[in-house]
Amino acid sequence: MSRTPPAGRTGTLDKAADENFPVAPFFLPRGWRDDLMAVYGFARLVDDIGDGDLAPGGADAAHLGVDPAQADDPTAMLDAFETDLHRVFDAAGDGPRHPLLRALVPTVRRHALTPDPFLGLVAANRQDQKVRRYATYEELAAYCELSANPVGRLVLSITGTSSPERVRRSDAVCTALQIAEHLQDVTEDLGRDRIYLPADDMARFRVTEADLAAPTANASVRALIAYEAGRARELLAEGTPLVGSVHGRLRLLLAGFVAGGRAALDAIAAAGFDVLPGPPRPAKPRLLREVAAVLRSAHREG
Repeated sequence: MSRTPPAGRTGTLDKAADENFPVAPFFLPRGWRDDLMAVYGFARLVDDIGDGDLAPGGADAAHLGVDPAQADDPTAMLDAFETDLHRVFDAAGDGPRHPLLRALVPTVRRHALTPDPFLGLVAANRQDQKVRRYATYEELAAYCELSANPVGRLVLSITGTSSPERVRRSDAVCTALQIAEHLQDVTEDLGRDRIYLPADDMARFRVTEADLAAPTANASVRALIAYEAGRARELLAEGTPLVGSVHGRLRLLLAGFVAGGRAALDAIAAAGFDVLPGPPRPAKPRLLREVAAVLRSAHREG
């Protein structure tokens, strides 16, 4: 039986195809795919609210009970979204109003998920409304703790494989993926008056905000991007043993996450670390080669 997404869901879920790594690939059990897509839908929607990138027409605001005059106010929308999120965890209530949050309810109940990782993602988008620059790498890593790491922890919870060591490795992978995305999207983020490159690193490499607004990167910008990409590669290396710690189709899924990060960083390097003309994206053959390499490494470690 086919499942047609409720109104308001299709556009958000369609964005899964644009990610650097597979969100819920076909080889996973149907239950896992449904649960991972429910989590992805939540994460994608909260990001779209925070970025002011919702579909036109005001459907999301209507679902959340937001006055149409405030539909373009990310803070008002996040307030309403967080209120609706709490309804997901209120078994005695009428349930959430937004279709993507209603779709999340069975996943939360099947796996006894807690609100914390979801609230972390909301908090990251609240932070985006107030914090436009990061002074140090440590500040940026703390942001990634909210904006990226909860997703990996949810994957472990859904697949029943969470442990302190796996969470630690997962956090390294997720932070690396977030950094890689920031590097790909320097120009797009600057258009939103956001810079996710640590200010102290920019000063070290003598990079100004005007340099980031140029059509192409100068030597200083390229050196800075290469340095930050190196940090992301180190985090991926730290997190890669996570793949070898699990088995079966989950191993393939996690290999896809790690490979997506590697392939994205390879694409950035292949562009000569000039990310300003637009996001360097990895070709599918490169992604598949990286998946195979990660799996070979996991087999040796296992």
